[in-house]
Amino acid sequence: MKKLLSTKEVAEFLGVNEKMVYSLVSEKGLPASKVTGKWIFPLHLVEQWVETNTLNYPKARQELPPYDGLLIITGSNDMLLDKTIALFNRDFAGDIAVFANLGSMGGLQALRKNACHIATSHLLQDNGDEYNFDFAGKEFNNMPVIVNFCRREQGFLIQKGNPANIKKVDDIGQKDICVVNRSLRTGTRLLFDRELEKAGIETEVIKGYDHEVNSHMEVGLEVLSGRAAV
Repeated sequence: MKKLLSTKEVAEFLGVNEKMVYSLVSEKGLPASKVTGKWIFPLHLVEQWVETNTLNYPKARQELPPYDGLLIITGSNDMLLDKTIALFNRDFAGDIAVFANLGSMGGLQALRKNACHIATSHLLQDNGDEYNFDFAGKEFNNMPVIVNFCRREQGFLIQKGNPANIKKVDDIGQKDICVVNRSLRTGTRLLFDRELEKAGIETEVIKGYDHEVNSHMEVGLEVLSGRAAV
C-alpha cells in the first residue's frame, strides 16, 4: 500500500493551511479520495501533481541528439524486434535504426539519461498482470509514453527430446542439471527469479545459475551445444 496523507499532513507537505487544501482539490485538481467521510491523499500522486504543475521545469543536463535519420533503440533483446528493425532499415531509405542490447532496466535507464530515442522492456510488475508502468514510474520524473509492441509467451529452452524431463520450474531444483541464465537487468531474469522464489528454490543450488549471456540466441546456442540443459 502506498503512503496516504491526511488533510493536515498534506497541508504541511504543501506548506498551506488546511482550508487551502480543499480549494486545491476543487479548483486545481489536487489528487484526493474520500473514504468514510474523510479526505485522504496518496503521497505519490500528490508528488506527481506538484511536478506536473511546475513552471520552468529544468531541462535535462544532456540533450539527446536530434533524430536526423538515426533512430537509437536500447533495452530488451527480442527476435521480433530484430526483424522489425531489419524491415525498417530496408523500407526507409536514408534512415537507420540501431539497437543496443542492455536489458529491460538498462534500456529504461538509458532513456532517462537521454542516451536513446526508444527503450524496449518487459518488466513484470508485482501484481503479475501488468508490465513496465511501475518500473518506468520509479525511473522517471515525467512518465514516458509506453506503447505495447508485442506480447510473447516465455518458457524454457531445453535439449532435443527433453532428456532431463524438465516440465516445470520445480524440476530445475530437483535435478542435477546445468542452466544458462540471462543478466540481472533483463525482464526474463526478473521473471525467472520470481518463479524460483515462488517454487521455494534457492539459487545457490542451481548449477550454472551465475552463467549469464546477453541474448535469447546465446541461450539457445548454449543449450544446442549441450553446455546447458535448460
